[in-house]
Amino acid sequence: MRFLERRSWIILLLVLVCCSSLHAQQYRLPEAEQHTDKIRFQLVNNLIVIPLEVNGASLNFILDSGVSKPILFNLADQDSIELRNVSKITIRGLGTGEPIEALRSSGNTFEVGILKNIQQELYVVLDKEMNFSPSLGFPVHGIIGYDLFRDHVAEINYGRKFIRFHTPDQYSAKTRKDEITLPLTIVKNKAFLEGSVVVNGQGEVPVKLLMDTGSSDALWLFPDEEKGISVPPKHYEDYLGKGLSGTIFGKRTKIEQIRLGDFIIQDTKTAFPHMESFKLGGDLGDRNGSAGGELLKRFNMVVNYPRGEITLKKNALFNEPFQFNLAGLEIEHAGVRYIAERIATANGFVRSDEDTFGNVQIALGNQTQLSLVPEIVVSAIRAGSPAEDVGLQEGDVILAVNGKPVHQYKLQEVFQMINDKKGKRIRLLVERYNKDLLFSFVLRELFE
Repeated sequence: MRFLERRSWIILLLVLVCCSSLHAQQYRLPEAEQHTDKIRFQLVNNLIVIPLEVNGASLNFILDSGVSKPILFNLADQDSIELRNVSKITIRGLGTGEPIEALRSSGNTFEVGILKNIQQELYVVLDKEMNFSPSLGFPVHGIIGYDLFRDHVAEINYGRKFIRFHTPDQYSAKTRKDEITLPLTIVKNKAFLEGSVVVNGQGEVPVKLLMDTGSSDALWLFPDEEKGISVPPKHYEDYLGKGLSGTIFGKRTKIEQIRLGDFIIQDTKTAFPHMESFKLGGDLGDRNGSAGGELLKRFNMVVNYPRGEITLKKNALFNEPFQFNLAGLEIEHAGVRYIAERIATANGFVRSDEDTFGNVQIALGNQTQLSLVPEIVVSAIRAGSPAEDVGLQEGDVILAVNGKPVHQYKLQEVFQMINDKKGKRIRLLVERYNKDLLFSFVLRELFE
């Protein structure tokens, strides 16, 4: 595929389960006098990744407000995991492909921090292609959403990377300066918030948006000529994500602004998905799009499903620029490789560098060590991009960016280095068929 923009920036698993489901027992705190629990999370590609135990197995799950039931889709790094009361089913999600086979399992024990549910229902996707860990640069095994949000008030602090769950009847909202509270409508186990957008200079248009913490994109809008929502003239075709029933393509652009209450975000990164991907996913009703992680992370929020409201307060990420794939390269982890590095200076002083990947190291004398590090490869190139223009190819192994060895950085740090800002010259050292090649190109504005 030569046409993609950042496969790891979208994870779409909005599921319509073609079968009946059991009502899961609530998540509860173990002691009656304890009414809150704080969970630390990792923010990976604008996605909230929380540690979670399933029947005693330690896994990483994306907190996805756009999904009804927990879904397991990657167990490649697990020796074994117990699943209870299993049956085969067929499920369908976003995309234009066919329904896929999956497993339904009930009576499972889920533990998130000290929160516990001993009757959790879950679904297991058997398709090995549903594995986002290589493109995220981080092991992720599944997603969880409504069942966790339903039972508690969730205080999400994107800035400090923690979630505090509160027992609803014991939660007392604190009035803080410069925050707003908006209605949150729960429909079919999914949460919707209202705002307005300005597109093509048409004035503010009210929109109803799915709150989708499981999408790492910023804003999706559905074209609606009657409302004045249409694709801006400056746009390009892009790969937007992968649903359970296939890939989703659309047009990538930006709009003048989005307003949520009193908060206005200008020059908002926006995608207009091709609507055929939604035809088999159920009636969209009066929904106009989705608000994803790259937009939501600009706020610290209190998500209160029981009361049907969300409280927003902008944080230090509010004015962070939206990130576009200026180079036109997709990158992902693809196994590991050995590298040889000097560990002593010419005078014999041993260097002590911090390992960011927990590398396996073998010392050779007092001068050199072999390190086992993740291999980062080009997984796709967008047509007409600077990367394609200079001859980069899928499968190229990236060794260095502007002279900096990439094995010292996380996958997303490498992506940011490659897409720093328009006008910057990027030099990529890659390995192709056991030869080292150097490519140089200048990042350019996508909408000029």
